[in-house]
Amino acid sequence: MKQTFFSTLLDIQGWFDWLPPTIASLFILFALGAAAAWVAGFILKRGFARVPGKKRPGSFIRTSATILRHPVQLAAASVTMILAIPALEISTRIVGPLAHLLAVLIVFAVGLSLIRSARLACSLYIEQLDASGEEHEEDILGRKHLTQVRLLQRIAEILIGLLTVGAALMTFEPVRQYGLSLLASAGAASIIVGLAARSVLTNLIAGAQIAVTQPIRMGDMISFEGDWTWVEEINATFVVLRAWDKRRRIVPLSYFLDNPFENWTYNSAELTGAVYLYLDFLAPVDIIRTRLAEIVEGCREWNGKDFSVQVADSTDRVIMLRITAGARTAVRSWDLRCAIREQIIVWIRENCPEAFPQTRFSAHDSSPENQPSPYRMQARLPDNPGGMFSL
Repeated sequence: MKQTFFSTLLDIQGWFDWLPPTIASLFILFALGAAAAWVAGFILKRGFARVPGKKRPGSFIRTSATILRHPVQLAAASVTMILAIPALEISTRIVGPLAHLLAVLIVFAVGLSLIRSARLACSLYIEQLDASGEEHEEDILGRKHLTQVRLLQRIAEILIGLLTVGAALMTFEPVRQYGLSLLASAGAASIIVGLAARSVLTNLIAGAQIAVTQPIRMGDMISFEGDWTWVEEINATFVVLRAWDKRRRIVPLSYFLDNPFENWTYNSAELTGAVYLYLDFLAPVDIIRTRLAEIVEGCREWNGKDFSVQVADSTDRVIMLRITAGARTAVRSWDLRCAIREQIIVWIRENCPEAFPQTRFSAHDSSPENQPSPYRMQARLPDNPGGMFSL
């Protein structure tokens, strides 16, 4: 078969006797590579990419054929050209560099195929998580797996990229010769490289720790510098935080291992929010408490479990009512608190406006001889509680 292949190439080269041998050989070589790439792409696109079936095997084959088409075409063209070089009349000055270039292209094609395969495997796993039917922000286990998969994907891509570049460089003879001297000075070199890339290595190691320990996950809501933000993306060295007003903050991964922070969805997405009302001492607390219970029960954001109304504090002018209510997520907790605050204020204004804070003052003679004794004040207060005070 090999002899047949070589003889066919020689016959084709004979068609171009009117050209210099090297130019004719290079033209045939690149045409042969293009034909091999077209055949490989045709097989993947028309064959594997059209495998019937909506279930996992058929879908996996179609997706793999689509994603790996270009790396396979590059590898097929490079291998075919390397096999055809001995049968063609190419100058010896060109054969060596050309074969070396094709070998490097094969290495990069293999590395690109591995990177795309890792992305495909992670995407298929994430699709299984999304198909569970649970709300993304409430599915703690799903977000945990999503974070691990994303971080492992980033680390795998970096390692495959480094190995691919290293394998390509090792095809160069000078690099292999320098390898011995690099190994001899590995101690000093490792210190220099470690100091130069300290921040990068720190964040890469932090990414591996976060993938294992899970202090943050994709979709978590955390309090960052006074803002409530969502973990939108976790890369190999940094995290993208999305604030409520669509601002994005880029934070190094090492920050979440070196600094304390609040994760509002660590074990559960449920959150208990508090609403504070400042009312007058004349406010009918029991009636307001009953109305608050009706308001909370009518809100769809309430989780049906956590609710309380307490007089949490008082000053010389007002009392403070603390209303707590639980919701299934932090966003729903915010909406629930806004609804409670809005509805109870409207109800108080329409039914008992005297419950709103009031300002009181007294007008009397401040001379000592006209000051009533404490006993006379106490005696007069039950008869006319408002006698000394007016609005």
